[in-house]
Amino acid sequence: MYLVTGGAGFIGSNLVQALLADGKKVRVLDNFLTGKRGNLAGLSETYGDAFELVEGDLRNLEATRRAVEGAAYVLHQGALPSVPRSVADPVLSNEINVGGTLNLLVAARDAGVKRVVYAASSSAYGDTPELPKRESMATNPKSPYAAQKLAGEQYMRIFHEVYGVETISLRYFNVFGPKQDPESTYAAVIPRFITAVLSGAPPTIYGDGLQTRDFSYIDNVVRANMLACDGPREACGRVINVACGERVSLLAILEVLYGLADRRLSPRFEPARAGDVRDSLADISLAKELLGYEPVVPFPEGLSRTFTYFHQRGRS
Repeated sequence: MYLVTGGAGFIGSNLVQALLADGKKVRVLDNFLTGKRGNLAGLSETYGDAFELVEGDLRNLEATRRAVEGAAYVLHQGALPSVPRSVADPVLSNEINVGGTLNLLVAARDAGVKRVVYAASSSAYGDTPELPKRESMATNPKSPYAAQKLAGEQYMRIFHEVYGVETISLRYFNVFGPKQDPESTYAAVIPRFITAVLSGAPPTIYGDGLQTRDFSYIDNVVRANMLACDGPREACGRVINVACGERVSLLAILEVLYGLADRRLSPRFEPARAGDVRDSLADISLAKELLGYEPVVPFPEGLSRTFTYFHQRGRS
């Protein structure tokens, strides 16, 4: 059985859907602080006893123990995401992202879980100018969120080395795709851009728009998690980048979206936000070597799919 923490969130719910479609039994742990019940709608009716929802909080060790019981694999997506949110409330995000991760590891250790796959973050690299980002590089987190996700990586490594828990940390680079929330104050850039363009509102850019990111379509992240569950023991205790290995600027994304929407809007520029990095690009050679990972959906196709998803949702 697979436990997906934060399984009602954007990444978690996509993982849950893929695992169920693959014939796996899945349990979700979520407190619905940021997760959406709608992301799990219809799963009980479609998959019956193969799907189980546990409403609980990672900050509660006993609730976490109950959720972990009987799980062979834990895909730990549960977190309070967003760099700006961590800047606004570092204490709450630390309680969830660090304290909750430690609770999860203790529960997994005591329950004899086979493997824990952790949603780490490329924000751990910080704003170092060297590109691409390699796992061997020194980390330099620039925000509370980045520091917290890096602390989670260290706990994963320590629990592997000290207690023998099989752990793998996947450093996600700017994940996007269906089910991502465009309405949150801390929404990621691609859903914000798409909904703005579709509604005819000027897209907001923080900074000059020339900053670049290595955007990862959700199917690539789902694939990496499934590979990590079955990956070799040599991968345990390691940190592994998950991305496409190419970068694109925010202004270039808007140009593609203008074409898809057949509409051009002048963006509104705001000052760069605290904690944001300038450029990001992943070296994914270690993921290829250890997990056999290759991106299954390139960025242009992922952007087109995501645009179609939000366009259709707006019409329904």
